[in-house]
Amino acid sequence: MSLFWRIFSLNAAVLTVAALVLLFAPVTVSTTARLAEALIILAGTAVTLVANAVMLRVGLAPLARLTRVMTTIDLLKPGIRLVARGQGEIAALITAFNSMLERLETERASSAGRALSAQEAERHRIAQELHDEIGQTLTAVLLDLKRVSKAAPETTRDQLLAVQESTRNALDEIRRIARRLRPGVLDELGLASALRALAGEFTTAGMSVRRQVGSELPVLPKDVELVVYRVAQESLTNAARHSAAQHVDLVLSHKKDELQLCVRDDGRGLRGAAEGAGIRGMRERALLIGAGLTVESGTTGGTSVRLRVPT
Repeated sequence: MSLFWRIFSLNAAVLTVAALVLLFAPVTVSTTARLAEALIILAGTAVTLVANAVMLRVGLAPLARLTRVMTTIDLLKPGIRLVARGQGEIAALITAFNSMLERLETERASSAGRALSAQEAERHRIAQELHDEIGQTLTAVLLDLKRVSKAAPETTRDQLLAVQESTRNALDEIRRIARRLRPGVLDELGLASALRALAGEFTTAGMSVRRQVGSELPVLPKDVELVVYRVAQESLTNAARHSAAQHVDLVLSHKKDELQLCVRDDGRGLRGAAEGAGIRGMRERALLIGAGLTVESGTTGGTSVRLRVPT
């Protein structure tokens, strides 16, 4: 039965019952309605309207559920589906909505994968140019400054040494940026070594990173290793920039056919703030490898980022 005929039949049933009550009930209405008769008519009208409202509410309840899901759906949290309750057009509408969600999640995952692949390729190109071109140029400048400072008079030698030190600091910063853009240690030594190096890089005077990397990790594809590394990198970056954390625990373990990465800090927590581009980027990366990502804030502060990768 279509939605039109369902609503029509509900209204027709209510009006038919009201007409039968007027025909066979011992109720009459004078030419000039008396107070008691007017009250009876008003009460009957109210009962008719309430009954009609209740029946329509029951009949259109699946549409209300569908509306609530449509207003809260998030493609970065897939798997939410509605049970196709109801009959006729309502069940068909819910089924079509579920199919649309399936297509949208598949298309988003595919487009996000292409975008992230292009982003990683561009990161690799920029990191290589920074390391090969600018790094070599600054290295040559350092050697020239060293040679010139030896032959320079005492009055300018201190200035040349200061310039030499500034150039060396710039070279170190460029190498650090290149490593963050494309971690060479990940390709050369694997995920465990890359995470240890990452924890050491973020350990500063204001924040210490305590790492715990399991010794019996499974062999992972390159794309899975890169996603795990990027999630850990983004989590540590958020802890250093936004949480004012003093201690961060980075744990990588393998349990029951599942690789788990947990990054937990003792900072100020999320405090009800909306998810930013960093967290949404982590969710997109997790979807690419079929992993689950949860970001939680403790009752006493701190943030926990947990990535579960099926192996």
